[in-house]
Amino acid sequence: MSVFKIIQEYQEGFIKGIGVTFQLCLIIWLSGFFIGGLLGVLGSKYKLGIGIPSKILSFVLSGIPILVFLFWLHYPAQELLQIQIDPFITASVTLSIVNIFAVADIVRNAMENLPNQYIEVAKVCGIPITRRLWKIDIPLIFRHAISPFIIVQVNMLHMTLFASLISVDEIFRVTQRVNAIIYKPVEIYTALGIFFLMISLPLNGLALWLKNKYARDISER
Repeated sequence: MSVFKIIQEYQEGFIKGIGVTFQLCLIIWLSGFFIGGLLGVLGSKYKLGIGIPSKILSFVLSGIPILVFLFWLHYPAQELLQIQIDPFITASVTLSIVNIFAVADIVRNAMENLPNQYIEVAKVCGIPITRRLWKIDIPLIFRHAISPFIIVQVNMLHMTLFASLISVDEIFRVTQRVNAIIYKPVEIYTALGIFFLMISLPLNGLALWLKNKYARDISER
């Protein structure tokens, strides 16, 4: 049985699995962009109250394997609180937390490394703060943050595979289920690999192109 025949025969399950994967990604990506971006901005502005605690939490999270964090929130945490939460929600929250702090680090570092000479020139020229933000600050932050931001989001897409281990019916769990029925691991996991390559390679290529084009050193020397 060929890869295309397998996909055609079990297309309903694969489509459902892809849909769940993209739902997870949408929640994770949006929470990272909005909440993580805001946390990064506030962390740069209020270093003592928000920036340092954010760095500490990010450092602690970096030392915990994602799978351990996911399982802890799915089993021990819910047992301690005497609650039962849908595995999809647990996976969304877990991966969103990781993404939020990763994006916050990127944005905060981009803001802290903002070249002072551009800001000083804007002040000398009497450019209003609002106009300076839109014409100088935001474009420079975007140039330095966009490439690592995209790479982190691709990594978060890959991490959605862990959701299958707590019974979330995303694409990897569907793939395992189909393989258990027909046992064609080479064809099935090749198709899964191609699926992720089709998404990841263009995004990684875009991140590399943006890094080479925009993220050059423009700081004071």
